[in-house]
Amino acid sequence: MTDRKCAGCGIIKDRKDLIKITAQHPLKNIVINGGAKIFGRSAYLCYNNTCIENAFKKDRLKKVLKAPIPEELKGNLLNEL
Repeated sequence: MTDRKCAGCGIIKDRKDLIKITAQHPLKNIVINGGAKIFGRSAYLCYNNTCIENAFKKDRLKKVLKAPIPEELKGNLLNEL
């Protein structure tokens, strides 16, 4: 099953239609669009500003990844678009 849930809007989509954000295990480094070889907790976001804003506004990424989120991550995600 390749469907994942967006942390911003909660809509379930195919994994290839979402941005993958991974907190690498055990160091908790945050990686955007990490490949399948990266181990850790992952969150997914739609490719739109609204979902990215919602994920940060409500601390959803921090809750899903169970890791501190760097301030520059939001800017990096918006630049991905």
